[in-house]
Amino acid sequence: MDVVRGLAVLALLVWVWLTVGRGGFWRTDLRLPARRQPDRWPPVAVVVPARDEAAVLPETLPTLLAQRYPGPARVILVDDGSTDGTAALAERLADGHRRERGGEHPGLPLTVIAPGEAPDGWTGKLWAVRHGVAEAGEVEFLLLTDADIAHGLDSLANLVAGAVATGCDLVSRMAVLRTRTAWERLVVPAFVYFFAMLYPFRWVNRPGARTAAAAGGCCLVRRAALARAGGVDAIRGAVIDDVALGRAVKRSGGRIWLGLAEEVRSVRPYPTLGTLWRMVARSAYPQLRYSPLVLAATVLGLAVVFLVPPASTVAGAVTADPVTLLAGAASWLLMAATYGPMLRYYRQPVAAAFLLPGTALLYLLMTVDSAVAHWRGRGAVWKGRSYPASR
Repeated sequence: MDVVRGLAVLALLVWVWLTVGRGGFWRTDLRLPARRQPDRWPPVAVVVPARDEAAVLPETLPTLLAQRYPGPARVILVDDGSTDGTAALAERLADGHRRERGGEHPGLPLTVIAPGEAPDGWTGKLWAVRHGVAEAGEVEFLLLTDADIAHGLDSLANLVAGAVATGCDLVSRMAVLRTRTAWERLVVPAFVYFFAMLYPFRWVNRPGARTAAAAGGCCLVRRAALARAGGVDAIRGAVIDDVALGRAVKRSGGRIWLGLAEEVRSVRPYPTLGTLWRMVARSAYPQLRYSPLVLAATVLGLAVVFLVPPASTVAGAVTADPVTLLAGAASWLLMAATYGPMLRYYRQPVAAAFLLPGTALLYLLMTVDSAVAHWRGRGAVWKGRSYPASR
């Protein structure tokens, strides 16, 4: 019983530190500053890597073409070896948009390019981004956004105004992910919560802090800062490319900003546990840098932080041990309290915060499954491609 009591107290101490000493990771109030009109609107190119995205493009591409940006801007869609007619569909959507808008406001122009298969050492997405950046020419800003991301009409203008106002070289906003099915409602808010726990946004945004990250679905970067960081070539093999981009820009002396958004949303469906499992598992072991030791520490940490509180609460109640009961219940309450703001952000019942230990167990199993896949030589698999651990 002493071991259970000790674990319960340890979990409580960890949760006290997480709550007050982890950069306020649980807060969801970090937004771009209120938009101020820049003295001039710099030229921007929107680069969209797309592989087999015909199912989502009708919901997302028109939102980019319709951007209300006062300066020069264009959209470059890079077809990353699609087999479902993504490129042709993009052209049709752009033609339809121009015909619908017509007159003096036809929307942003679209260019579609297809660089072919990525060479060894590159992920397909970053090979596509590299060619999109090259096609953009000498613009001041590049908006790197995924094909499944829908933007509000002023998203681009707000990003640029925020970057100009703050002097940041990289501004990224975490897109609101889809939460329509029961599994999405259980897993998705926790995905963003765990990301913020790993990379507290306020630490990311602090110039002197080592923590760096970005949200890959919506990254506005100064072209000069990207070049100073080594360009896309510097992160060419990264599976978790958004975090790699944030690190590269910050390490090269750039200022970065990461926050939440409400006008930027992902339309990608993850209707089943299997689809969510694959989404998480593809990047879980790469996030741990393919290290068995880090994996073991992560599994142990997840168990102590998320599983011990409810287990010790039950154990303390059954054995009438007040120390174990109070420590377990207090840490479980702190866990739920820090998760509540994310559930409110996703418009989910706050009472569901007490289910976080079960969701954390799923993530633990997904992480182990990701490692097993790498040990079996399958690597990270996404959209028909497998990336070995050497990357």
